[in-house]
Amino acid sequence: MSEVGNSPRWLAVSALAKIKNGAYSNLQLNQLINQHILDRRDINLLTNIVYGVIQHRLTLEYWLKPFVRHPHQLDPWVNELLLTALYQWQYLDKIPKRAVFNETIEIAKVKGHPGIRRFVTGVLHEMDRSGLPDFDAITDPDERLSITYSMPVWLINELRDQLGADKMQQIIASLNQPAKQSLRVNTAVSDVEDVTAALTNEDLTVDFSEISPIGLIITDGQAITTDAMKYGMFTIQDESAQLVVPALDPQPGDRVLDACAAPGGKTTQIAAALDSDVGGEVIALDIHANKVKLIGENAARMHVADRVAATELDARKVGTEFKDEHFDRILVDAPCSGLGLIRRKPEIRYEKQLSDSLNLQRIQLEILDAVAPTLKKGGIMTYSTCTILKQENQDVIAQFLAAHPDFDLIKTPTELGLKADRESDTLSIYPDDYLSDGFFIACLRKK
Repeated sequence: MSEVGNSPRWLAVSALAKIKNGAYSNLQLNQLINQHILDRRDINLLTNIVYGVIQHRLTLEYWLKPFVRHPHQLDPWVNELLLTALYQWQYLDKIPKRAVFNETIEIAKVKGHPGIRRFVTGVLHEMDRSGLPDFDAITDPDERLSITYSMPVWLINELRDQLGADKMQQIIASLNQPAKQSLRVNTAVSDVEDVTAALTNEDLTVDFSEISPIGLIITDGQAITTDAMKYGMFTIQDESAQLVVPALDPQPGDRVLDACAAPGGKTTQIAAALDSDVGGEVIALDIHANKVKLIGENAARMHVADRVAATELDARKVGTEFKDEHFDRILVDAPCSGLGLIRRKPEIRYEKQLSDSLNLQRIQLEILDAVAPTLKKGGIMTYSTCTILKQENQDVIAQFLAAHPDFDLIKTPTELGLKADRESDTLSIYPDDYLSDGFFIACLRKK
């Protein structure tokens, strides 16, 4: 393969064409990074281009449209190549336009035929001469917001209806900022001070989380490749996700059900609070055998396998395996639309519809209904999602409480007193609040 074929720009085009065809962005990137010898700078550029094009796809396609007369006749990779050029030109200040155009034309020449090279050269030069179309030319205000922030109109409307125009705009503007590299210290074997020292010794730059007392933010370097990661001193986990287990408040001798557990991030956090010598155990469920295996592997790496029983079971069938009032604590980290993760998984915005949230609501309620009898009187059940729509959050809790008068909603606690002045008992973390993932947490106590 030529040098062009190994460049981060060509690899980005290759990845984007596959992602547009349904592949997951994170898996595609990991595969390419493992298959090619790339230094840290090349990996950063590849990752930046892939996520950047996905994040800004509606904007980039709006800019490109006037310069491509017959878009349906274009090979998918040529379309992605032009979008990568636009993204670098408009969003990456440190790369000169000349370098972007030259490499884009070189890729077209090596990977295509002379006609494609001429076409790509012509489009780039015409965009440079004419300038890109202005957002002000879009008369419909919702479409203008959609193109400006590359967000679907339905989500803009739904967030405006639920949270107001100002909050909606703050959220959608924040979602195109880079995701933080956050991690959770494994308190089963380490503490914040030791992990910070270990990572600093490996030349990473570390900040403390303002959301979680056991959260750290890496601002320079890759935590996943460190010895500290290999030894299980921490795991990669968003700051918002770290709030769920402290809200559940598991005690050392508790029997805990983690009803939707894979890949096991919250399972291992629960397990770190338990003591197997006094009967502490977490039953971690998933319906897929390969994901159950993953939970077990994560528990082993985090040195808590003695407290984790990874089990292949649909949470809606818990009653077939466990008696009523079996568990002291239950976590339902429910399957959801994942709209709070758009910063980290940018393609979600184009894949989901409002109907997905309504379909998921039914499943979320089925899981809560199924596990509720297995909770002891006085026990706590915590419900969480990584979405920001009330259909999957507040509405689910309201419907559950209406059908289960033996449960009370209690105020979701946080160790650092987040949003302490809020009126609601549930806790909603929006993506613009702390630039973490969007999350919802509700705590229910059985009377």
